[in-house]
Amino acid sequence: MKRQKWSSPLSLSRKTDSCLDSLSVPADDVMVSENEEESPQQKSLEQVESRRILLGRPEAGIFQISELGESYLEDLNGTTVQVRISTNEKWHECAVCGKSFNQRSNLIVHQRVHTGERPYSCPNCRKSFKQSSDLLRHQRIHTGERPYRCPICGKSFNQSSELSKHQRTHTEEKPYKCPECGKNFNQRSELVKHQRIRTGERPYKCPKCAESFSVRSALTAHQRIHTGEKPYKCPICEERFSQVSALITHERIHSGERPYKCPNCGKSFTQSSALIRHQRTHMGETPYKCLDCGKSFKKSVLVTHQRIHTGEKPYKCLDCGKSFRQNSTLRTHEKIHRAEKPYECLQCGKSFRVHSYLLMHERTHTVDKPFKCSDCGKGFCASSDLMKHQRTHTGERPYKCPDCGKSFSDCSAFIKHKKIHVAEKPYNCTD
Repeated sequence: MKRQKWSSPLSLSRKTDSCLDSLSVPADDVMVSENEEESPQQKSLEQVESRRILLGRPEAGIFQISELGESYLEDLNGTTVQVRISTNEKWHECAVCGKSFNQRSNLIVHQRVHTGERPYSCPNCRKSFKQSSDLLRHQRIHTGERPYRCPICGKSFNQSSELSKHQRTHTEEKPYKCPECGKNFNQRSELVKHQRIRTGERPYKCPKCAESFSVRSALTAHQRIHTGEKPYKCPICEERFSQVSALITHERIHSGERPYKCPNCGKSFTQSSALIRHQRTHMGETPYKCLDCGKSFKKSVLVTHQRIHTGEKPYKCLDCGKSFRQNSTLRTHEKIHRAEKPYECLQCGKSFRVHSYLLMHERTHTVDKPFKCSDCGKGFCASSDLMKHQRTHTGERPYKCPDCGKSFSDCSAFIKHKKIHVAEKPYNCTD
């Protein structure tokens, strides 16, 4: 039997058996190559497996030449596509669950689901993965690499899936709908979170303290409280964080990015939560009232405020034992022990422990006083200075001495006064 000579295709891409279905043609369109000789033993074309055959419609300029296990579809432009046509093609089946794969490498990766094997380990945080591609994606968290850029707003992401999710914020596409209330979401994970809020389901439980969570990522972040792990490092100042979201927010301090803008006054913020807090100043929304002094706050601020009345200071410095009402104040204080002042003024070179202190200082160079008193029009560099000043108009004295009942409008004056009662004299004469 003669065989038509066949040169290898220009480019190949493997397809599945479904490709063959799309190539099905009527019986009168199927032809044996004219270079092949019939033999008496030849069966119908459906039974021929190891012979090259010609399928197609010559007038359309499309034909297929094939043999057992491999075939090529080629048009007159020379474009080639490889397909499988063998009826006895070998598949790789998982012995545990019976799932089949067309490549042995895919079966090996799948079997790690059953064995728990994670051979690819991150050298930075020791997290391990089943596939090398998962490790490469993960390492972008540590390197800060974000190769996927949004063509609309320029924001970058370390995974293509994150870019796809982000792009829905521009298109307002929300393909995931809650069957209970009809609310739509642009991510499936957000729909799952929403449904668990409705049902109260919290399937992820911390083995240390038994606190439970509705999503696995929240449990992972929580567990770092117990371990002290901070795997995310800022490439500029090397400060470390337990959550990647905290690192992203922190990096905006260095870049100056403030993506959350108030539609009422145009003021911008680095965090969406800060924008929400700010917007309440326009709406006058302070729904939670302090039972001790009658002041109103949002819920999280009320909890912190009440510590003024109770004297509670739950955040303790491990270096000197000093305690604080807020965790953020403790973190600022800890920089004293480390002599850390990462925020430097570009005008005069002066450095500060806190970014907000740098912002206030920079206004001394620009004479920018954005906080204006509504009563007298006087301007201030910091909102805290404006609050102190406004007490001269209102007569408010929120700091009351528990020993003698005397009140003060300024916290620093109150602290000085308390030293009278304890007979504290911290300043010694050197002469």
